[in-house]
Amino acid sequence: MTLSDNYPLLDKINFPRELRQLQAEELGELSNELRNFLISSVSKSGGHLAAGLGTVELTIALHYVFDTPNDILVWDVGHQAYPHKILTGRKDRISTIRKQGGITPFITRAESEYDAFGVGHSSTSISAALGMAIAAEKNGDEKRTVAIIGDGGITGGMAFEALNHAGALDANLLVILNDNDMSISPNVGAMKNYLAKILSGKFYTTVKEGSKKVMSKMPSVWELARRTEEHMKGMIIPGTLFEELGFNYIGPIDGHDLPTLVKTLSNLKDLQGPQFLHVVTQKGKGFSPAEADPVGYHGVSTFDPSHDNLPKKAPSAPTYTEVFGQWLCDTADANDKIVGITPAMREGSGMVEFEQQFPDRYFDVGIAEQHAVTLAAGMACEGLKPVVAIYSTFLQRGYDQLIHDVALQKLPVLFAIDRAGLVGPDGPTHAGSYDFSYLRCLPNMVIMAPADENECRQMLSTGIQYDGPSTVRYPRGKGPGISVNNTLETIEIGSAKKIRDGKDIAFLAFGSTVAASLEVADKLNATVVNMRFVKPLDEAMIDTIAAYHSTIFTVEENVIKGGAGSAINEYINAQSSSVNVINIGLPDINLEHGSREELLEEAGLDAKGIYNSVQKHLKLVPNSANKRVS
Repeated sequence: MTLSDNYPLLDKINFPRELRQLQAEELGELSNELRNFLISSVSKSGGHLAAGLGTVELTIALHYVFDTPNDILVWDVGHQAYPHKILTGRKDRISTIRKQGGITPFITRAESEYDAFGVGHSSTSISAALGMAIAAEKNGDEKRTVAIIGDGGITGGMAFEALNHAGALDANLLVILNDNDMSISPNVGAMKNYLAKILSGKFYTTVKEGSKKVMSKMPSVWELARRTEEHMKGMIIPGTLFEELGFNYIGPIDGHDLPTLVKTLSNLKDLQGPQFLHVVTQKGKGFSPAEADPVGYHGVSTFDPSHDNLPKKAPSAPTYTEVFGQWLCDTADANDKIVGITPAMREGSGMVEFEQQFPDRYFDVGIAEQHAVTLAAGMACEGLKPVVAIYSTFLQRGYDQLIHDVALQKLPVLFAIDRAGLVGPDGPTHAGSYDFSYLRCLPNMVIMAPADENECRQMLSTGIQYDGPSTVRYPRGKGPGISVNNTLETIEIGSAKKIRDGKDIAFLAFGSTVAASLEVADKLNATVVNMRFVKPLDEAMIDTIAAYHSTIFTVEENVIKGGAGSAINEYINAQSSSVNVINIGLPDINLEHGSREELLEEAGLDAKGIYNSVQKHLKLVPNSANKRVS
């Protein structure tokens, strides 16, 4: 069976120029085909599903009305952009999404001319689109620029900074709010759609602008008219905030009503100045299991779309995220000063049970990492014990606050840093490749990296007891499968642990690399030290290893530049030691998407890669004693 049998319209469309040749009445059938094709494809490949199902009609309408890629679409984050990829030349490769060598999970400029701006983190679309709109004006280009942002993404402070700037510039920018957290009842929806058409039409805007010119010479009458207009809009349209920011607000409209979308976008395309269109969609639209459980179907593994539920996972050893979630509940039960903070990552960070058990001590701040960090600092000032659960890649967004509001004041905030190192299918935008480097330069900061699940729990307990800022960083998924002791035992800060004695060669390994280093050491009769702490380092242990070994290999799942190995280089150099030091870690390139195992192999951080690095060095420097490489 060919594509044309099940998807006759979609089969004809490889690029938006072919979409624009369809009759308007054919778009509804195309939306059905596109939605079904998306469900079928993602069920086989895995990936983000619910968000894309909610933007099928909006995506079709945007490419139908606007002259893409000349006109620019800037998507926020990219979870919702699978339909966009399908309609812009990647239909035949959509099954490879998130796989090594396949198409990217988010929007990437290098992949397609239709991908105007690379994304992966939220709240960036309006800023980027505004920059493009300004450039178009400076270049004398008539192209239109559209930013599509979700109701989650617009909670980020950066989005409002961009809105504030755009309104002041009077730039030709259309911002579309894809609001998928609000339902529209059919009777109200029809009226709102009608009003949106009227308010975006040329007649309304012409009368509005003309009235301003005429009534501006009649202050009392103009003021009355202005207040009347604002009063009417306040009654029927929740757009006062965006109007005050300088935007012409339209909506909300039904994001699954293609005729209304096409008409409204066609009207807005010809308007000058900043425009704001509020579109209401349903996450998971058209697939009842995803409609009922949009969180569960946000990101999925392979599944059978004929079943009403996702496949249940067989019981197994807990992930690091689950270890953290259980520790947080246990610690909060023992200490009523414990509070948990997350920037919109409740499920991903393992805080669902904590929210249920301690709702008054759970704070989801939305997609606002800067606020999350400084909120924790304020809580710490007043005697609470805040735990910020955050992905490594997202902590980067709160870096100034980490420095200025936490580290400089030596406030006792514990950061539970998930998704450290290579994350796999989500690719480089979500990789936690830099946290050792950006954390270890901060005074007063304790940095811990567990080698296994039980050590993760011990380190979390250690951090919450420390009277200053601390971090525990752990990778995505499971560890080596060590059973977890449910006590709240701590470990001595700055203490490493030798786990294998050998000769000549030593591995100083950090966190997730300990297991692979131990596997290599068994072949080479090498010493292995689980360093545990990046800061402070166990200097006494390093001195001992340097005194009795000719070569030290530092191993970490972090970029080599500025990482944990660099910290050991600095210490060894300061001691004028003659031991040879070789750093093994993530290379100075962006590793693309694939499974975590595939990326570790590509980076040379699996056991085979570490072994090859050691052999390569020993061949290059056969008599490595009394030589040092840093």
